[in-house]
Amino acid sequence: MNGKQIIVIAVVLVISGYLYFQPVKGLTKPQTAKQTSQMAAAGASRATAKVTVDQVSAPAKAAIGAALTATITDLETQLKNASSDADKLGLQKKLAKQWFDDNQPAPAAFYYMEVAKKENSFDDWMNAGNRFNEAYKGTQDTAVQPAFVANAIASFKNAVKLQPENLDAKTGLGVAYVNETASGITDPDGGSPMQGIMLLLEVVKKDPKNFKANLNLGLFAFQSRQYDKAISRLKTAIALAPKEELIEPYFFLAESYKQLGEKKEAIEAYQKCRQMIADPVVDQKIDQYIKELKN
Repeated sequence: MNGKQIIVIAVVLVISGYLYFQPVKGLTKPQTAKQTSQMAAAGASRATAKVTVDQVSAPAKAAIGAALTATITDLETQLKNASSDADKLGLQKKLAKQWFDDNQPAPAAFYYMEVAKKENSFDDWMNAGNRFNEAYKGTQDTAVQPAFVANAIASFKNAVKLQPENLDAKTGLGVAYVNETASGITDPDGGSPMQGIMLLLEVVKKDPKNFKANLNLGLFAFQSRQYDKAISRLKTAIALAPKEELIEPYFFLAESYKQLGEKKEAIEAYQKCRQMIADPVVDQKIDQYIKELKN
């Protein structure tokens, strides 16, 4: 599986997860200040449970099927029996790549992190951080989300230490900081969701054509119901996006237009998104949305 295929599959999984929890009809009702406060208080009390690679590998194996699982299991057995640090490191690298190739970011992230701890390589810290961010985005399991966010923050901090001006590292850290809110965790070094937004804004100030920073600013604006801002950022992201990464910004552009009651624009964005998705479940759901808007 090549990198472009992995991106498309990951985005479809994210959208599928989002659609699973949405009603076909009706707009999202804004939360009251009291509801927002209660959610924040509940999240703040949630402890970051210790999550291991074994925990996330079990469901990942179920997802990839027996043939690919056999390759993973063989590498795991070799790692368990390896006697030298060099052999263990080599097998951890193989497992990280194999899980990544199988489009399973959670176990890949843990192995990349182990490699990074030993070699302190910028690329390995970035791989770990990016995979943890992807794992967080792609799961609805609230038991593991806080650990994914905490590990993403730690990984990107180490990447920033090695390359302080790297915009990809700052973008990843910014995204992880913003994800703290929903995960109910606090960075012990003082990083906050607002600091995350400021990092992303710093990135687009230095590089206005940074796709990932613009996309995530758009997604976070959508999540906070700032739909006008979301539309502006998402349209910028669409203009900058590689072809394989157009699905997500088009989908949330459509959602933003829908929330504002701009039906024509929402339908157009949904239709463009649907043209790029080969998933029948998502396709059917988008069809329902379009029919609703046309009525």
